[in-house]
Amino acid sequence: MTIGRRREDERGDHDLAELAALADGSLRPERRDALEGRVASSPELVELLAEQERALTLTRNAAREVEAPAGLRARIEAQRRPSRRPTPGRLVAIGASAAAVAAAIVAVVVVSSGTSREQFHAALAATELAPGAGGRATLTKTTSGWRIDLDATGLPRLADGRFYEAWLRNSAGVLVPVGTFNEGRHVTLWAGVSPIDFTTLSVTRERADGDQTSSGERVLVGTVDTHG
Repeated sequence: MTIGRRREDERGDHDLAELAALADGSLRPERRDALEGRVASSPELVELLAEQERALTLTRNAAREVEAPAGLRARIEAQRRPSRRPTPGRLVAIGASAAAVAAAIVAVVVVSSGTSREQFHAALAATELAPGAGGRATLTKTTSGWRIDLDATGLPRLADGRFYEAWLRNSAGVLVPVGTFNEGRHVTLWAGVSPIDFTTLSVTRERADGDQTSSGERVLVGTVDTHG
């Protein structure tokens, strides 16, 4: 690369940096008037400034919906301040990149909104069948149903056709199974009924005997706190 070409590229980088600063309002006042004058007399600079403003508007509108992860925010900033003078083909690429970043933000919004803030807790007490046991559960509403994160202690591991099963029960005594497990540490269960209506959470000991009803051998039981 010749010295003249290198200097031209450096001027291009400087112009783009100043255009980005002009678009987001961070350009120093002493430079703003001079750059606005240059933009007014240059169709190319008008187009570049408009592209910067469109990208900035797009990303800001999407970012208002969610607190984007730090890595994604860094990508947004990188797209908003390109490092090279774009050719006409590259102008299209800049717009597409900005749209892609905005789409990524929207994806974060969709994923985040898949789990609402509706969340309840339950403290599980031991029964006479497992006097040393205890546990806690967090029930979180998602688009797929209610995820139940259970952490229990004092329950010996069951295997060889024996297992634990968790249930939700309503005031009429209707039981709904929400999952089975072998030991109580870091268990994830799923319910298709709301703990607002099925407020009792229990755990029983079961056998793989073809009988899908509860054995009645409860080892943990508690009430979901739906009042905060």
